[in-house]
Amino acid sequence: MGMKHAWLLLLAAGTAQAQPAKLQDRRAVIAPGTETTADPVRIPVRPRDASGPELVITGGRVFDGRSNAVRAATVVVQGNRIKAVLPPESRDWAANALVIDAAGKTVMPGLIDMHVHISYHDQATPIDQQASEGSGTLRGQRNLRYYLESGFTSVRDLNGVRNAPYLLSEWSAANAIPAPRVFTAGHIITGTGGHATERPVSPSHGPDFAQEADGADAWRAAVRRTFKEGASVIKIGSHFSQAEVEAAIDEAHLLGLKVTCDCETIYTEMAVKAGIDMIEHPLPRTDATIAAMARQGVTAVPTLQVYQNVLDRSGGFYGSTSRRFSMTSQGNFDVFKKMKAAGIVMGVGTDTIGDAHRYIPNIFIAELKWFVKGGYSIPEALRAATMTNAKLLDMDDRLGSLEAGKLADILIVNGNPDQDLDALRQVDMVIKDGLLMVDKGKVVIPAHVPVPLPKPAPPADTK
Repeated sequence: MGMKHAWLLLLAAGTAQAQPAKLQDRRAVIAPGTETTADPVRIPVRPRDASGPELVITGGRVFDGRSNAVRAATVVVQGNRIKAVLPPESRDWAANALVIDAAGKTVMPGLIDMHVHISYHDQATPIDQQASEGSGTLRGQRNLRYYLESGFTSVRDLNGVRNAPYLLSEWSAANAIPAPRVFTAGHIITGTGGHATERPVSPSHGPDFAQEADGADAWRAAVRRTFKEGASVIKIGSHFSQAEVEAAIDEAHLLGLKVTCDCETIYTEMAVKAGIDMIEHPLPRTDATIAAMARQGVTAVPTLQVYQNVLDRSGGFYGSTSRRFSMTSQGNFDVFKKMKAAGIVMGVGTDTIGDAHRYIPNIFIAELKWFVKGGYSIPEALRAATMTNAKLLDMDDRLGSLEAGKLADILIVNGNPDQDLDALRQVDMVIKDGLLMVDKGKVVIPAHVPVPLPKPAPPADTK
């Protein structure tokens, strides 16, 4: 029996099973105006005080993320929300507002990186600390500072060490550390010996970084466990069976979470058939699979530059049982171009890991340049890095554009990134959740305000 015929039989067997549930939109059962956590899980929380002084950014060129155009406008922030985007001649803000003069600068939504690994070890990490949750959390906090300084207000973390991704996500959400928002998958789910678990076993290719599961029920349980730990997206990786991938997607969609896949060849085809939301990387797939992605609305995060780095450094993938294919720069770019031609929506991510965090923001700018090389205009690439990425996060109602009512995640750049992507290196200010976190390119940490001691009780009457 030929390999192609065997693949067709395998896929045909999968079609007999029930199709996974559609993604459950929790907003449909939450009353408009209800305050929730700022993530796809959308847990109702007590209303946040939206009073207080306004922050006004005036005089700048505004790229709002909704269109390719840049216009003169004023952005007014109150609390953690954008209150208004005003015409340049308007002075409709409070007398006590804090006014930022952005003359000669570009005001735009904060950047979003759709594929990072913030807690992975690097060359400076001792081997006995590579699987350490504490070491990973500290390393992740350092790496998040790099992102914040570079204009990122959100990142999607797609695998990390033990509980570190969840801790960093929670602390960032509480603004307890200077960091972008962290939307995390926590750990990849794969079959035994699948991606990130293959031999030789090492701290970064073992149970501290990935969940191995076998059988549909075990994959469903792994999704539930990941949701319980605090995931806001589910990441799976080849290899898997048709029943396993369908069970994982079904369970995630019932919980209201999207699923993305690090997979290739036949596994990409199986994931698309199972109802996957997104495919990572430019790994090999057939033209028929690309057509199916487009037909079913499956999105993509191509991460071209990280694979270019692998090719430039090593010439290709070697010694990996989850990368059993040939890879070339042209082949990767051809997959990208075919996806664009098919109309597949693509977001921007870097797959930054380990020592590659030192490349921030250069690796992200290089990724944007791949998009431009592949047919995007510069403004279209910027929209992919902001509004499109927010949609892929399932957060476009809160993030990705400068509009009244959205969360105040704002980047101010010295230059015109809509004309020259290299201007993104010239970060002036970053506002995340309405808080000024970067000023003149440096992280701002407000001083600790000590809490007064309890009032002493009056002395006892001794008479």
